[in-house]
Amino acid sequence: MPSWIGAVILPLSGLLLSLPAGADVKARSCGEVRQAYGAKGFSLADIPYQEIAGEHLRICPQEYTCCTTEMEDKLSQQSKLEFENLVEETSHFVRTTFVSRHKKFDEFFRELLENAEKSLNDMFVRTYGMLYMQNSEVFQDLFTELKRYYTGGNVNLEEMLNDFWARLLERMFQLINPQYHFSEDYLECVSKYTDQLKPFGDVPRKLKIQVTRAFIAARTFVQGLTVGREVANRVSKVSPTPGCIRALMKMLYCPYCRGLPTVRPCNNYCLNVMKGCLANQADLDTEWNLFIDAMLLVAERLEGPFNIESVMDPIDVKISEAIMNMQENSMQVSAKVFQGCGQPKPAPALRSARSAPENFNTRFRPYNPEERPTTAAGTSLDRLVTDIKEKLKLSKKVWSALPYTICKDESVTAGTSNEEECWNGHSKARYLPEIMNDGLTNQINNPEVDVDITRPDTFIRQQIMALRVMTNKLKNAYNGNDVNFQDTSEESSGSGSGSGCMDDVCPTEFEFVTTEAPAADPDRREVDSSAARLGHSLLSWSFACIVLALQRLGR
Repeated sequence: MPSWIGAVILPLSGLLLSLPAGADVKARSCGEVRQAYGAKGFSLADIPYQEIAGEHLRICPQEYTCCTTEMEDKLSQQSKLEFENLVEETSHFVRTTFVSRHKKFDEFFRELLENAEKSLNDMFVRTYGMLYMQNSEVFQDLFTELKRYYTGGNVNLEEMLNDFWARLLERMFQLINPQYHFSEDYLECVSKYTDQLKPFGDVPRKLKIQVTRAFIAARTFVQGLTVGREVANRVSKVSPTPGCIRALMKMLYCPYCRGLPTVRPCNNYCLNVMKGCLANQADLDTEWNLFIDAMLLVAERLEGPFNIESVMDPIDVKISEAIMNMQENSMQVSAKVFQGCGQPKPAPALRSARSAPENFNTRFRPYNPEERPTTAAGTSLDRLVTDIKEKLKLSKKVWSALPYTICKDESVTAGTSNEEECWNGHSKARYLPEIMNDGLTNQINNPEVDVDITRPDTFIRQQIMALRVMTNKLKNAYNGNDVNFQDTSEESSGSGSGSGCMDDVCPTEFEFVTTEAPAADPDRREVDSSAARLGHSLLSWSFACIVLALQRLGR
């Protein structure tokens, strides 16, 4: 036998002995791997046509292989990118939920405030005419402050509403006593009697309770949607550790190096890799679930007693009712103020006959409910809340479920039905190690990913803290408390800004009615009755004012 034949046979016999038991001769060819590798967009210049010795491999088994060092590096980077995309795609539902619902709620609340202001302005122009237009900044300032509060401004709702009624009392007091001149000091004295005299009846007290708790709930809920959106967006962008990248490469692309590009990872194998790579995300779940529960509680308030739509829709009629109360009790109010603040000085004589009729000509025309604006943003708060509650419930446990959702994807694993025909990290066979539990501390014995359980991810801990702070605000909002203005000295007494109220003084959710309420509703009749009484009172008041002005002109 020629010597060159022996030189060829000996290496071939060594190669055959090194192949796994039962290996097919076709496994020597890298044709399938070349095709799969090229389909990923990589250059085929890196890949051999036949298997080569694998001593150079740093992640995959160092047996005969179709991978060069360059291929292993590129596939390792590819596995990292695919993992990042998988996490983003898997968390897509929760991210889009918070993004889209935040936009809808924010648009609704803003438009609701705009509609309420427009409705009040239109009604008061018709009702009070020039009297309103000369004092419209009082009402404009009210809505400006409500909008500023909603958008995160440093506004104490109770103090702001108290100031509104005090300013309105000052303006009204001057209008019902045009024969007197009032100094700034005198008007300041008048405003001090607001609580004592209750010139506007019980409307300010009820309205303050309803407005504060409704706005606290609405603003806090939208802030919660903002926090949920930001946390979901941040957590879905993962930065895998070196240990995770090695495990991903071994799971996703070492089958390529072994000449098995069509064999997918075993399902349980995938779970252990993902639980190791997403251990910190799973630790977010506890605080996330508490946050979702708190959001659901406030959502129930929004569709119940803290419904901002049912508060803002008839606010113009309610304020008109308060003004009417002031007019009906004007003589008693004035007498008590004069007694407490002293007799004011007479006003200078009117200079012309034109000014009085122009100032006091108030023709009232009752509003038509059909003229009121349609629901904000083309929807209603009830519909928005029903929708978001369903979505929030579906987003619970989303972070601990990530490994299961990813590994259930048929494009990632072989599935639970192919436990014998899947990649187990070494060969095509069943995966035997047990599945790890969720969370960082449970990865101490993870057989696939090297996880440092002593160093929690700082970024994830920041998100946990953000959720914890927001959950606390939501719980306060659920109880009618504004955490930004919570006075610890008054907390135990239930007073303080935006505090909750006792059952005997809390108005029910039916004290304000929506535009969809039937005409037979007793509360609707009360609002309509208030408007009718307002018309009668205004006509009487207007007539009295004109007579008084004419008397002064005749002196």
